[in-house]
Amino acid sequence: MKIVAVVDEENYVTPLEYGNSIMLIDDESKQIKEYENPGFGSPYGGKERCMQGILSLKPDAIVVKEGVLCPGSYHMSLGKMKYIPVDEEKLDDIMKKLPDLKEKAVDELAFEMFRE
Repeated sequence: MKIVAVVDEENYVTPLEYGNSIMLIDDESKQIKEYENPGFGSPYGGKERCMQGILSLKPDAIVVKEGVLCPGSYHMSLGKMKYIPVDEEKLDDIMKKLPDLKEKAVDELAFEMFRE
């Protein structure tokens, strides 16, 4: 499974426009590839630009916390990948729990997760 997470320079999961990197995790090989976030620092349309970049990587799932997605970026991705809701803040903590977390992947999110 290929899983995406948007993180800042300290590897904290952030809203799409605040993370400078898109991390693509291959959970089988345990390889992580880092990509530049095309929406980084853009208050208007940044989340959507980031989501376009994410979708171009063809991931199976995305790591999300409340507020990571907006309605626009959520609807762009709906049906194209699953969502893995997490409580963990740092990518390192997510990696340690990845086998358990990926079992919690869902096809749709509750409105509270992507409201603005």
